Amino acid sequence: MKEFYKEDLAFIHDTGHSDFALKSAPGILDILRRNEIRDGLVVDLGCGSGLWAEQLVKASYQVLGIDISEAMIRIARKRAPLAEFRIESLFKADIPPCCAVTSISECFNYLFDSDNDSHTLAQLFGRIYKALAPGGVFVFDIGEPGQVKPGVTAKGFTEGEDWIVMVEKQEERKILTRRIISFRKVGNLYRRETELHRQRLYKSIDVAKELRRAGFRVRVIRSYGRYPLPKAHAAFIARKPA
Repeated sequence: MKEFYKEDLAFIHDTGHSDFALKSAPGILDILRRNEIRDGLVVDLGCGSGLWAEQLVKASYQVLGIDISEAMIRIARKRAPLAEFRIESLFKADIPPCCAVTSISECFNYLFDSDNDSHTLAQLFGRIYKALAPGGVFVFDIGEPGQVKPGVTAKGFTEGEDWIVMVEKQEERKILTRRIISFRKVGNLYRRETELHRQRLYKSIDVAKELRRAGFRVRVIRSYGRYPLPKAHAAFIARKPA
């Protein structure tokens, strides 16, 4: 399996792209509380650098974070030492009995695992349903088709004090491809790194159908509390009946 979110891109993502996790956190915590989940174990699939895990720990939850990136997990363990973290594929990891499962920032779209498809995703929904306690909730978001116009290559860049990252995006047949070139200052020089990320895009109506087939009661939302999701994104509150 190829390595994704290697050291420099993991650092840049943690330093320069923390807004989504931090601004989503209050809304997701509110979802947990409104479902009478105020403590217990939360499993975070695709936990990244532990930004959301840290907020959960501060709110008195136990946390198990799972991510495929070793570099991300190293950062997460330093940020949230009271949480447990594992380096695994979120599609293959064992999910222990828990009160909630979360997956923030379109983790289920990524094709880091070659066998990730709609069938694998449906199987994961079933395993999550079995792991959740009655009344437990599964909160996550996905990327949908329509982020980039067909035939168009969208280009952009962001920069920080000691790094810059450039991204090219193309969408074709419900596959979004991101070519990411990063430069990070190390000493007096800049280190260059390139990664190619591919995502399978799903329609929210199809995802909701699979969730209901697994047994969940489902609500599709377009924001986490007051924080709106980007264009062509949807989030789900899937609740296991009590």
